[in-house]
Amino acid sequence: MSYMFTVSPDFAPDRLSGWYIFNTWLQKQSAEAIHLEMYNHYHDLRQAIAADKIDLIYANPFDAAMLVREKGFLPLVRAKGESDEAIIAVNADSNINDVADLKPNTRVAFTDDPDVRLMGMIMLEPADLHAGNIVPLLSDNHVLVAKHLLKGEADVGIILAEAYDNLSGMIKKQLRILVRSQISVIYHSLMIGPRLQSRRDDFQKILLEMDRDEKGGGVLNALGFSAWQRIEDEEMEFMIDLMDTLNT
Repeated sequence: MSYMFTVSPDFAPDRLSGWYIFNTWLQKQSAEAIHLEMYNHYHDLRQAIAADKIDLIYANPFDAAMLVREKGFLPLVRAKGESDEAIIAVNADSNINDVADLKPNTRVAFTDDPDVRLMGMIMLEPADLHAGNIVPLLSDNHVLVAKHLLKGEADVGIILAEAYDNLSGMIKKQLRILVRSQISVIYHSLMIGPRLQSRRDDFQKILLEMDRDEKGGGVLNALGFSAWQRIEDEEMEFMIDLMDTLNT
């Protein structure tokens, strides 16, 4: 039997090959046939989840709630020392120096990454901005959000902090951060679906020992991670509850 693995579309583009290498490594270690399917848009990913096509997923925090509560997924591991944060950025030449300077009809660029957009909109609340009084500019990825700022097509951009940090020095030199979130308890999770759950303990063991293996360590490095750490069920429930609170 072949199983399907996918990754939330917000991963850094230069990590794409790393995920394919990881999938090959995981197949060998688990002795399972696992196919990696990448989706460019959240709409396509959610259609695949709704159709019960996915067995393993590196999921963003927003989707983790739905996967646990509606599809019976369980957490395996998270990247050690990593958390999801968002930044509000402007063009370096912008006369906006504080979020409070923003006015209704501000042009806000963001991707369809739901947890990053949620954190970003919370950080825009001091300016009394909300979904009903901004001009949204939906972008396919975080690099395009930055380009909207560089071209003067957007006043502010909401960008995943990790994606911002991975932008080229030339691009970052032309941008300025207004605010960076510091929530620290929201993160992407590697999760396992119902068809594979009889092997949950096996997969956790394989992943938790990955950094101790020379090849495994190299694969982790290709993903930009140092190691995996276990996610307890209670820890996942806490994050889901927090996402619910932030979303109200």
